[in-house]
Amino acid sequence: MHRSGHARLIRGVLLLGLAGVFLLVASIAFAAEIRTAKPFAGNTVNGGTAVFSNTGGKRTLTWSDDFKIPGSPAPHWQVVDSKGNVYLLNRLAIKDNKQNRTIPIPAYVPDIAKVQFWCAWAEVLLGEAPFDKPVK
Repeated sequence: MHRSGHARLIRGVLLLGLAGVFLLVASIAFAAEIRTAKPFAGNTVNGGTAVFSNTGGKRTLTWSDDFKIPGSPAPHWQVVDSKGNVYLLNRLAIKDNKQNRTIPIPAYVPDIAKVQFWCAWAEVLLGEAPFDKPVK
């Protein structure tokens, strides 16, 4: 093999290796992270779980099929980060008997240590479900 042929072969192998590394990094970046919180416990909400999902940077929370919306006047999603900051989010039940079963997590929420259901009208905690460790 000539020198130029050998150099071309090495260059091709290097490019192929770099392409493989790029694909590996890209697949890790877009891999879905799914974590389930412990069951909800509280004065009004007992049972069901919250599922956190991060797919391609889009973070969402979804309540499980066995979760029942409490009968309080204004139940809302609420999350607590690892520093104890509380973020009031979407209402659970909305117009025309629709539900906010899955909600997006705003970018200003750095992580989530636990999910809570909060009655905004009575200003009372209905129940909460912690994660084993904060999710990002």
